[in-house]
Amino acid sequence: MTNVRLSRATPADAADLIAANVASQAHHLPWVTSFTDQAGFDTWFARSLTGPNVGLVAREAASHQVVGIINLNEIVMGAFRSAYLGYYGMLSFARTGLMTEALRAAACYAFNDLGLHRLEANIQPDNLASIALVRRVGFKQEGFSPRYLRINGEWRDHERWALLADTAD
Repeated sequence: MTNVRLSRATPADAADLIAANVASQAHHLPWVTSFTDQAGFDTWFARSLTGPNVGLVAREAASHQVVGIINLNEIVMGAFRSAYLGYYGMLSFARTGLMTEALRAAACYAFNDLGLHRLEANIQPDNLASIALVRRVGFKQEGFSPRYLRINGEWRDHERWALLADTAD
């Protein structure tokens, strides 16, 4: 029995996602700035509908509460078949194992439904919980990128982690 349900985001998710993000905002900092109002949701949702991006919502199967948000960004097909993976879990489900299950489901979706070969996650070196999460899912560290992403007004170093379709659990 699966404990997490993963689905593509819809406008009906707005209120639940906003409330979960507001409740988890301090938990997300300094790693990510999540949307906390309707305008922020609308921007995120519009991005998930256009171009090479997919926004996914992970919910606990029993309660339907939001476990986390997973983004497949900058999807490239052709010979590359890759995407950047972004994600964050909600405070109320921290350290329950449900984000591990959600990321595994997202990888299955990316590899089996979208036909991708590779997922890449770029993680700040001090974000030990996130590094442990991708390790549990089977990602391997590939490198280090200094001043890679601008987050909360600062250029931050990141470790590069990847999961390949033919090595995924």
